[in-house]
Amino acid sequence: SVNVNIVVCVFVIAMLSPLLVSAQFPRVCATFESIVSHECCPLLGGTGSPCGEAEGRGSCVDITIDDLPHGQQYVLVGIDDRERWPERFFNRSCVCNGNFGGFDCSGCKPGWQGDNCLTRRPPAIRQNIMNMTQEDREFFLDVLDRSKTAVHPDYVVAQDHYRNLIPENTTEPNFVNITIYDLFVWVHYYSVRDTLLGPGQAYTAIDFSHEGPAFLTWHRMHLLGLENDLQVLSGDPTFALPYWDFAIGGSECDVCTDEIVGGQNPEDQTLLGPNSRFADWEVVCLSLDWFNDNIKLCNGTYEGNIDRPAVQSLPEPTDVANCLQVEEYDTFPFFSDSASSFRNALEGYSEPSGEFDEGVRTLHNLAHLFLNGTGGMTHASANDPIFVLIHTFTDAIFEEWMKRSNATAADYPEEDAPIGHNLDFNMVPFFPPITNRDMFIPSDQLGYSYAVDLPESLANEDAPSFIWAIVGVFGFVILAALVIVLVNTVKRHRQR
Repeated sequence: SVNVNIVVCVFVIAMLSPLLVSAQFPRVCATFESIVSHECCPLLGGTGSPCGEAEGRGSCVDITIDDLPHGQQYVLVGIDDRERWPERFFNRSCVCNGNFGGFDCSGCKPGWQGDNCLTRRPPAIRQNIMNMTQEDREFFLDVLDRSKTAVHPDYVVAQDHYRNLIPENTTEPNFVNITIYDLFVWVHYYSVRDTLLGPGQAYTAIDFSHEGPAFLTWHRMHLLGLENDLQVLSGDPTFALPYWDFAIGGSECDVCTDEIVGGQNPEDQTLLGPNSRFADWEVVCLSLDWFNDNIKLCNGTYEGNIDRPAVQSLPEPTDVANCLQVEEYDTFPFFSDSASSFRNALEGYSEPSGEFDEGVRTLHNLAHLFLNGTGGMTHASANDPIFVLIHTFTDAIFEEWMKRSNATAADYPEEDAPIGHNLDFNMVPFFPPITNRDMFIPSDQLGYSYAVDLPESLANEDAPSFIWAIVGVFGFVILAALVIVLVNTVKRHRQR
């Protein structure tokens, strides 16, 4: 009966968990024994063999660490627990065979399903939230709202510096439970937080998920983790995150209504309206200075409501079209000052055309700055649910560029990118380890696709006006020629 239970458990997980990679660590490995041994190779389904080795699903192996040189933005060595991720915590984990996946190989890799993971899974279709039926949109928003209070079934997070992970005179590591959505926020915070050196000494020139080539691959993984968690929470393996087309220009946010992600509070326009389902959401991981000074990590404590005093204006549709024309994925120094870089143009540190202009903020960055408040603070921005919609649209543009460019791993820098951004660096803080290379592939290989029409539609919309302009010029030239011929004819007639 034990074997039957294992098979049933594996089948259910395989159907509902297409990715089974999250962050920070599986609860089953957040133990004194696992931390001391630096090994996270759980029993398959809790009762089988480690990593399902006896069942032919995977094996426990040494974790591969990228040793190629990174950029000089970060100059410390051996100080930050995110260097050589996740070596400071674990140096052995499960590697799954074939299409099997997950921290114990009980699930399937992205895009596969079934008890043996041999069946292609229908892709989750990410739609424009404004084009969804009211029923589908309400379902998405309800599930997202539930994720704010539902404790993550599998993962926990560290609440203290790695040196204090196991306090003196105890065998209980400093890990805490966290809700599904707050884990999504925590993961983003942890990837961008400063290096903890003590009061007033934080090292700030470090970011594992922004200002470098991994910006797009990291956030792709970030969204996949949430999408997977919401598929499990909703019981719907086809559940997909929608996107917000923020390239509409002007200063009006069409999704910022109480029916969608929250309108402005009439009594305090920096807050969400009281009738929004997100009005009572509280933020976590906000107090970056306190964490730095006390050498502590965010532990999920609530720190007030979401702040969204929208300012400035949104990107224009032509910004997306121009961005998609940039040919190189990224260019040296693979940072926020890279020119002629598609990644930097989409991230928003250069003009959409790729021309670098210090101080400019466009596309993704401009969408965040438009929201101001919580959404404008990098370490805390994921607290605002609109973050999800901004990044799915950003990912849709990334996906379109990959299709047009027939991009391969050869287009992504193998070395000299900022720490965490090289092609084969294990992205922080995802576990089991997953690299930027793993996310630099077409989205249909990851189990999802987009219902979006970006570049051609813009080109086609511009085409008629361009064509009529040419016709008008030719028409004017022909008319002018006819007038000249007519005038000359009249002159000759009079001379006679």
